[in-house]
Amino acid sequence: MLKIKARTNESVEQMLKRFKKMCEKEGITKEMKRLSYYEKPSERRRRRIRKAQRKEIRESMMRR
Repeated sequence: MLKIKARTNESVEQMLKRFKKMCEKEGITKEMKRLSYYEKPSERRRRRIRKAQRKEIRESMMRR
């Protein structure tokens, strides 16, 4: 759970901007977008496989 404390002389807009940045950094916004619609199990599996393949390619390039 994220908590934001008001700093001295900080406007509501600045606090909101800081809160949104923290949410983005924690991955909350990405997770909410992903959960906002139903994803079939086969699509979920395919997405995980593709992610693993990209990670493997990046790691192999770093070793060179």
